[in-house]
Amino acid sequence: MATRTRSQSSRGEGGSGLGQAGVLAAAAVAGAAVGLAANYGRKMVARNMAGDWAEALAAEHRAVLALFDRLEATGDEQSWIRAHTLTRIRNALGKHALEEENVIYPALREANEAHDADALNAEHGYIKTFLYELDNMPKAGPAWLERARQLRAMLEEHMKMEEEQVFPAFRATLTDEQNARLSAATAREGIKLA
Repeated sequence: MATRTRSQSSRGEGGSGLGQAGVLAAAAVAGAAVGLAANYGRKMVARNMAGDWAEALAAEHRAVLALFDRLEATGDEQSWIRAHTLTRIRNALGKHALEEENVIYPALREANEAHDADALNAEHGYIKTFLYELDNMPKAGPAWLERARQLRAMLEEHMKMEEEQVFPAFRATLTDEQNARLSAATAREGIKLA
């Protein structure tokens, strides 16, 4: 009889065999599965929306500048919003840099455009330095916002060089097949951090 009582109590009330710990474990597994499915779906949407590599990178430029608009609209008392928006900018730029540094700039070098690739890549280093400085400065006060504006100005020059000079000239040299391969490679690289 003692064995029967023990086995009934280990199954919990109602005799379901799961008990509270089992229900929680099942809910955790289900939640993880839903999270993985949502992440996969988000990545597939991002990949399908990528389109032409130059257009996709230009769209990412616009998205980063929109984050800077939000950042510049903050007051000194909103340092937590500044910190959060800076994190979003850093994440967006990190994904973007990965795409350019691992796909586009090597393709530029391969097309005998190493000078442009190296100049743009060097600017990425300065951008990362700005981000590091902003992350480690007090977010309240005009000095932080002024430094953020300096970063934005540098980014705008970088983006303008890419969108108006380097990328259109490079794009014009590609066949449709080469452009499609480059677009797919850029999308694959971006999905790694999407």
